[in-house]
Amino acid sequence: MALEPSDPEYLHFWSFIDYAVERVSRELPSIDPVAMRLVFTLHRAANMVVYDLESTVHRPRGWSWPGFRVLFAIWLTAPVEAKKVAELSGMSRAAVSALVSTLERDGLVRKERASYDGRALELSLTEQGQEAIASAFLAHNEREQEWAGALTGDEKRTLIELLGKLTTHSVRFDARHRA
Repeated sequence: MALEPSDPEYLHFWSFIDYAVERVSRELPSIDPVAMRLVFTLHRAANMVVYDLESTVHRPRGWSWPGFRVLFAIWLTAPVEAKKVAELSGMSRAAVSALVSTLERDGLVRKERASYDGRALELSLTEQGQEAIASAFLAHNEREQEWAGALTGDEKRTLIELLGKLTTHSVRFDARHRA
């Protein structure tokens, strides 16, 4: 017996987009199938890249994707307050606080009282943290180059411009995002 496109065994990660757009369009004819396909594809592609980077580069170093994002933000902006790291990494303050505790325990991050306000804590990387993030980012960027290698230089620039346009447009409808 041949599998039909509507059979869950036939569907896979990417074919599900076609199936979902077609099925939802039939169920709710007033939807915009192109907008649905765009956002669904963008979401799947972003998740795929993140999962790949996390599993090939960061997990082998004992880090999660959020852990890498925190280290990266501290690396580039230290000394920096945790609330700024939360903003720059797109995470909640609570998540950053929990991650910083782990990263401090692992000898990668240092917390110190801010000179301008004794109540504020500033974060920076230890020497071990500096070495770890620099090494990790070199591997991270090698993997980024592999992903980007599917596109020509012009296509990369066009995609960057289009994604910028998409995110800039989001202010028109008060899109929710971590800030």
